[in-house]
Amino acid sequence: MRARYLLADYPTIAVDSPVIDAARMLAEQDLPGLIVVGDDGRPVTILPGTEVLRLAVPAYCQDDPALARVVDEAHADMFMGALDGRTVREALRARRRELPICGPDATALELAALMARTQCPLVAVVGDDRRLIGAVTLQALVDRLLVT
Repeated sequence: MRARYLLADYPTIAVDSPVIDAARMLAEQDLPGLIVVGDDGRPVTILPGTEVLRLAVPAYCQDDPALARVVDEAHADMFMGALDGRTVREALRARRRELPICGPDATALELAALMARTQCPLVAVVGDDRRLIGAVTLQALVDRLLVT
């Protein structure tokens, strides 16, 4: 099974887009992450939903989970407001991780190895010009492998 037969259109977001838009896309479309593209339309990185949360959750709560327990429920439910006015670029880690990217001829095993190595449930599939042609999700890959 090759990537070309597993790929699907997948939402992208620009590096300088509001991160609240990314959060909405993740929630509304039930996505594990988004493909972040540069001005040229080429994938730059994958933005997992956990990185959006990392930007929204106060650092003191991340550093000491006991502090998160003492915040009253009304205020605890409002932490996503911290995303207002911030960009996707701010949600990206300073140290870039390996970009889970492959060509359309990658095999199922290559896709699985890439997902496992990068700990990312999403692989961007690009053509010869390095432009995005679609993505393969962990769910699509495993669904297909379990059927055969």
